[in-house]
Amino acid sequence: MAKPDKKTTKLKQPGFFTRMRASLNKGNSWLTYDLRNLLPGETVDQDALDELETQLLLSDVGVDATGQVMHRLQTLYDGGRLRTSKDLGKSLREHLGNILAPCEAPLEIPDDVQPYVILMVGVNGVGKTTTIGKLAKKLQDANKSVMLAAGDTFRAAAVEQLIEWGERNKVPVVSQGSGADSASVVYDAYSRAKARGIDVLIADTAGRLHTQGHLMEELKKIKRVLAKQNADAPHEIMLVVDATTGGNALQQAVAFNDAVGLTGITVTKLDGSASGGVVFAICQKLGLPLRFIGVGETVDDLGVFESEHFMDALFDRA
Repeated sequence: MAKPDKKTTKLKQPGFFTRMRASLNKGNSWLTYDLRNLLPGETVDQDALDELETQLLLSDVGVDATGQVMHRLQTLYDGGRLRTSKDLGKSLREHLGNILAPCEAPLEIPDDVQPYVILMVGVNGVGKTTTIGKLAKKLQDANKSVMLAAGDTFRAAAVEQLIEWGERNKVPVVSQGSGADSASVVYDAYSRAKARGIDVLIADTAGRLHTQGHLMEELKKIKRVLAKQNADAPHEIMLVVDATTGGNALQQAVAFNDAVGLTGITVTKLDGSASGGVVFAICQKLGLPLRFIGVGETVDDLGVFESEHFMDALFDRA
């Protein structure tokens, strides 16, 4: 007899699609680029395909993902199956969507794991601490108790910002002040969360440049400390990247994954100011779960990634 599936908590997001579409399709991002601008008429020619390839590259889709998409479009064109702008738009959407679909894997919190530990990583300035605050609120809305660990001890401002989010969401924050050992903070937080029966512990970490090997070693130390308390912890290692940094975000994802083994990615600042194509570049390169996307400053502007909804928003389809 098959065992019943373990119960998990899924994060809901009423109304997020509308906000996402409005945010993505504003400003001067590639997302607002009208496909018809590629075509002098209704007929697709080789010049239009070449221009599309350039546009994708300029939009941070990346060499590999762009090459994959253009190879398939070129094959259709050479075979006489890509003649009109409608054909091109439909095929482009399909092949871009095929890159994203395997990365759709929403974060699910098992109801029988306490505490479920989420380790947040990323460089400074990507919105990591803000994402923690927004995620904490979403978890609370899903009836999960939350505790935060101020593991970014290199910057006093980071500790203060996390404490502010804790106060705003009315969740406890474990901190030891600036300059403390970050692994010690996370160890202490896990012990307290375990003792209090907290559902989810979210641990902030210092913003690390992916080129700084010694700082990456600190992340590995935090992983080892958590593993001593629970062999399965951290249960989620989530990288936060800023879409406005383009190809650099892909480099960060590769480096962090090599160093600590990522289990999920959140992409922030997809608000029309970013080219946005890095989402495809990351999915094509790593195939990691894309957990959340951020399209604005409010709590409601952080949403669960759903590939079909994302593609509908990109192509401005209700």
